[in-house]
Amino acid sequence: MDFKIAVLAGDGIGPEISVQGVDVMSAVCEKFGHKVSYEYALCGADAIDKVGDPFPEATYEICKNADAVLFSAVGDPKFDNDPTAKVRPEQGLLAMRKKLGLFANIRPVQTFKCLVHKSPLKAELVDGADFLCIRELTGGMYFGEKYQDNDKAYDTNMYTRPEIERILKVGFEYAMKRRKHLTVVDKANVLASSRLWRQIAQEMAPQYPEVTTDYMFVDNAAMKMIQEPKFFDVMVTENTFGDILTDEGSVISGSMGLLPSASTGESTPVFEPIHGSWPQAKGLNIANPLAQILSVAMLFEYFDLKEEGALIRKAVDASLDAYVRTPEIQVEGQPKYGTKEVGAWVVDYIKKA
Repeated sequence: MDFKIAVLAGDGIGPEISVQGVDVMSAVCEKFGHKVSYEYALCGADAIDKVGDPFPEATYEICKNADAVLFSAVGDPKFDNDPTAKVRPEQGLLAMRKKLGLFANIRPVQTFKCLVHKSPLKAELVDGADFLCIRELTGGMYFGEKYQDNDKAYDTNMYTRPEIERILKVGFEYAMKRRKHLTVVDKANVLASSRLWRQIAQEMAPQYPEVTTDYMFVDNAAMKMIQEPKFFDVMVTENTFGDILTDEGSVISGSMGLLPSASTGESTPVFEPIHGSWPQAKGLNIANPLAQILSVAMLFEYFDLKEEGALIRKAVDASLDAYVRTPEIQVEGQPKYGTKEVGAWVVDYIKKA
């Protein structure tokens, strides 16, 4: 297969982990006889500094014409600390999702046996936890009508039936491929938008009789993820709730540097780590590249290249078992490895496999 990949490294540690993802993709393509080409584009604070737009039209064109986007991270403290800033790096991420029609964010939450001790939860709670968070990505408060003055502000949480139906369809279909259990997360006891979500989910559930469908208020879901993470198989929810719950779920594994994600929909899919730009670590060679590398595994799996994805996952597991780890997950007394060293080890493993 021929791949044309748009690479958006972005800000902070983005360029450092991006290199590792590209190197892994190149190694896998070489091993399995795929051809791959890369086109690099600006986004985030880097793009604001250079062209004044966090997702310029040239970047959109490159993404639109690619088979997939390998994205890293956006964000910079100089924007975070300026509430008056009219243009922000994160607006580029929202613009990318909207322009490419990426309405479904797929975030796996899984634990690694050798890292269960790093989780803030007890080992017996997290060992074996493996669930999928599916977040609606282009509707709700993040994209609804907004207003702000010195005395009043509002964000409109609007959803339409087609938006809800298409993301629920994704949820049911993923549940069919897994353990056939779907949890629809909402706040139907308070919010009209959530009541529409629940109504439509109840209408669609009979189309998937093999799937056990349950419904959970978002506050209860947040508690359940901590008390009993192994309860969940596939969780589907709206944009704002999904943003919060997926970050909560990410710490179950013990490090945000371990989990990838995919954003799919009407156009070019985007594959990215779930973590942010971590500007404090920029240039220090300490950022964990494994989430970026695992996002490459998700990329191959999206194109039904399961053997390629499995090899990457095997390489990542082997690196963890061999204590080839960045500082935040390293065991005391083991050698120190940086971003480049971990990436190079994974590439070498792939080449020798």
